[in-house]
Amino acid sequence: MSFLSRKSRARIDAPWWNSQDFAQSKRGISPGSVVVLAIIAGVVGGILGVNASGGLLGGRANLVSASNSIERKPDSVAGLANRVLPSVVSITTGAGSTGSGFIIDSAGFILTNNHVVQEAALSKAKIIVTLNNGEEFESKIIGRDASYDLAVLKIIATGLPALQFGDSDKVAVGDSVIAIGSPLGLSGTVTLGIISAKDRAVTAGGSAGENSFINALQTDAAINPGNSGGPLIDTTGAVIGINSAIATLSGASNSQAGSIGLGFAIPINQARKTADQLIKTGKASYPVIGVLIDMNFAGPGAKVTESDGAILPGGPAQKAGLKSGDVIIEFAGKAINTPDELIVGIRAKSIGDRVEIKFKRGSSTRSTTITLAAGKN
Repeated sequence: MSFLSRKSRARIDAPWWNSQDFAQSKRGISPGSVVVLAIIAGVVGGILGVNASGGLLGGRANLVSASNSIERKPDSVAGLANRVLPSVVSITTGAGSTGSGFIIDSAGFILTNNHVVQEAALSKAKIIVTLNNGEEFESKIIGRDASYDLAVLKIIATGLPALQFGDSDKVAVGDSVIAIGSPLGLSGTVTLGIISAKDRAVTAGGSAGENSFINALQTDAAINPGNSGGPLIDTTGAVIGINSAIATLSGASNSQAGSIGLGFAIPINQARKTADQLIKTGKASYPVIGVLIDMNFAGPGAKVTESDGAILPGGPAQKAGLKSGDVIIEFAGKAINTPDELIVGIRAKSIGDRVEIKFKRGSSTRSTTITLAAGKN
């Protein structure tokens, strides 16, 4: 998997079901310090020893225990976690993958990442959902989509506590967020952080060679293998994203993959549209412009290939006047630096949206408006 910028020294690792190694640093203590510490320890020990016998300080120590109760406000981290945890589930499969998910409907519908259940779907292995209270259910896949890395599961249960959807478009950089899931199989794990950035173009590749393109929310809340599919919530307890990928240092092996404060979540507004489609039809559609992009183009921009069939006949790009060799440099007001950024930008829109683009043809810069069409699954 790649972290979109080709100059970046980080990479995106998903799916996550490998352990990690942690390095610890040790600081030495000088001999002089050891002497001072030993003297202090001796003096303190002498005082405590005398006091225990009732001599130096006089009388016996009377230890008092307090039984004060702690009030936790509903909007505190503890209060939010207590409210949301019953809706978060752990997922294990017969194919060996693990992950998280959350209840989106009281009738038993659960939203998670496609890469959590992909191997199980291909091998027809069992997918077990474990509720926060420990109850286990065998689930079935209602639908899954590799393009957005999302899947909907269904268990036979009713009256389940469903999470509330927030509005990921209104999220601001710096907002506090909480990630909940089952990292390394530790169910019900809660971590705190902020939104570090928005609109990060992230490409994650599945084990079956299927790539997902995410216009992601970036967070520094600790996310690790097993958090995939779990909710990222705001300070009201509403879901604003689905934890899906992490960046790791260049050269780190899968066994060393772990949180370095660079986690990525699928915005819930996109996930909600896809989940609705998966529940209704078992499939999800996504917008396209009808061109073949040169993924090896070094940029800046996204180049339409110069091969035959680069422009779909009668497609949006042809109607908008694009030709082979054109380099798209701006999409919906946002600069395009790489091919991945264009794909992510398109996937973040809806079918039927009219979008203004700028492109270069030779030495001239031009602009046009393009209407997004539905891609074929």
